[in-house]
Amino acid sequence: MKMNAVVGRGKYVKAAVDGGKMKSAAEHKGCRASANTGQASCGSQAGQGDLPIEIWEKVKNHPCYSEEAHHHYARMHVAVAPACNIQCNYCNRKYDCTNESRPGVVSEKLTPEQAVRKVLAVATAIPQMTVLGIAGPGDPLANPAKTFKTFELVAKAAPDIKLCLSTNGLALPDHIDTIARSKVDHVTITINTIDPEIGAKIYPWIFFNHKRYTGIDAARILTDRQLQGLEMLSERGILCKVNSVMIPNINDRHLVEVNKAVKSRGAFLHNIMPLISAPEHGTVFGLNGQRGPTAWELKALQDACEGEIKMMRHCRQCRADAVGLLGEDRSAEFTTDQVMKMDVQYDLDVRKEYQSRVDRERAAKVAAGQKELAECAGERSAITLLVAVATKGSGLINEHFGHAKEFQVYELSTSGAKFVGYRRVDVYCQGGYGEENRLSAIMGGIHDCHAVFVSKIGGCPKSKLIEAGIEPVDQYAHEFIEKSAIAWFKSYLDKVKRGEIQHVQRGGAAIRQGSGISAA
Repeated sequence: MKMNAVVGRGKYVKAAVDGGKMKSAAEHKGCRASANTGQASCGSQAGQGDLPIEIWEKVKNHPCYSEEAHHHYARMHVAVAPACNIQCNYCNRKYDCTNESRPGVVSEKLTPEQAVRKVLAVATAIPQMTVLGIAGPGDPLANPAKTFKTFELVAKAAPDIKLCLSTNGLALPDHIDTIARSKVDHVTITINTIDPEIGAKIYPWIFFNHKRYTGIDAARILTDRQLQGLEMLSERGILCKVNSVMIPNINDRHLVEVNKAVKSRGAFLHNIMPLISAPEHGTVFGLNGQRGPTAWELKALQDACEGEIKMMRHCRQCRADAVGLLGEDRSAEFTTDQVMKMDVQYDLDVRKEYQSRVDRERAAKVAAGQKELAECAGERSAITLLVAVATKGSGLINEHFGHAKEFQVYELSTSGAKFVGYRRVDVYCQGGYGEENRLSAIMGGIHDCHAVFVSKIGGCPKSKLIEAGIEPVDQYAHEFIEKSAIAWFKSYLDKVKRGEIQHVQRGGAAIRQGSGISAA
């Protein structure tokens, strides 16, 4: 089969298989790893760290590119791109759907003009909204006119808002110049494999150059175009995040090679996400029984890939019309009908003042954590453990156990508190009463955690958690997460030393596969 349209077919895959020896000219713009902890900074702290100032300015208030920033800043997606040029076995796009939280789902499609009106309305109501992304519900670059018209209008109307694009990468090399001209500083590419044989199990077909390709031919074209596009963006200084869906027994072990390949081409972040495969979603994988990974499998793979490229662990696999902080969805507040009735008063000075206040809060939070860690100086222990945290944001323990829609998970050691992921759950408290059938599922979702930090918790769930070996911790209500977690961990180590408790490793936890958005 003739495929001359694919530039440099095969050379990118070969480079990755040969050990990722190719080095992008922009590779230095990625993350740096600590020699002591192996953790890359990547703007994940409140300070600049070792990032060049131009990179720091791009990530410091971007909730997807900075783990620390996601506690404080919000993003929104506008659904202006309905068409797609590939088919994925894990995707099923749905419209007029308000009860599912996953990629490809929207309640309404927008024109570019409607989108910019919505952006201004959201930015007025939510001053911490700093990022506009176009992520579908199809592929933005399969809808280039609508996508770039939206960016043009938003850049003129709200110049302080960062512009983001998420793509499967098939059409990416054709639009590099337009992306750069549009002042898009952040691009996410979904790359699930660099092996066409594996790709054939994930992608039934692609539509490229007015022709449909299937099987290994389709996967080879897609892979070449993705890696070519990544290199081209990196050379332009555009920050690139790579998303990869972890599909057990298909690409899970192979993602280590994908990690090496994207790192060598200048990717800034690598986000390995769990497959969402509930049958009710109607995807091929969901209907054929393909399972998603366990929480332990996902974390183990992320740990194996972490090095000089930072692993994103706070992704929420957002809807294509998501609005608000990561982990919340306020899109129902901003339907087209509602937006048209709003008195939109976009005030750049108000937004700048709000963000200055957030920066001061972030600095105080980091200082508090560093002070607590300094008090543990000289403490040495091989013990590491996980804890869950109920939070509404701002880096605080400020959520009631019964109202939590998710728990953020931190790994504690004598090196400090490291964010490693989140666990979505169904809300326990409904109308003032606890749903007992949900409590066991919640505990299953944090079963690998030694403690759960909350602002408040009722007597019944408290006793059940203790019976399950999970300590409910409410004495740090409304305090900073890292500071409190480190203080609790020091106390835990002291109890182990005194023989009051015996440290044991806890078993794995499940990743929730339900499709509904939990109601508060």
